[in-house]
Amino acid sequence: MPQYAILIYEREIPVADIPPEVMEANMAASERIVATGGRIVDETAMQPASTATTIRKGGVVTDGPFLETKEAFAGIFVVEARDLAHAIEIGKLLPIMDGGVEIRPLMQL
Repeated sequence: MPQYAILIYEREIPVADIPPEVMEANMAASERIVATGGRIVDETAMQPASTATTIRKGGVVTDGPFLETKEAFAGIFVVEARDLAHAIEIGKLLPIMDGGVEIRPLMQL
């Protein structure tokens, strides 16, 4: 099956401030994804954008994120899905507080 990256973007808030129902829904996401016939290859959460290091053209290294945005890259799921429609179905299962997800097919190199 093809693999897709589901990139999660959210407003950054401390982990302690995430509502318990969102944390529970995150924990249950794996079961819901498997129930659709998909498979999680990998998943991870990101440290806050303030911990980022950015390298720009010419090799200039700066602390912090590349852009100032309302939403930050919060985490990623890599899933196997039958097709893009199935990957979208999986993406809709993830609990999003006020951000969104971006789904991209992975290249097979």
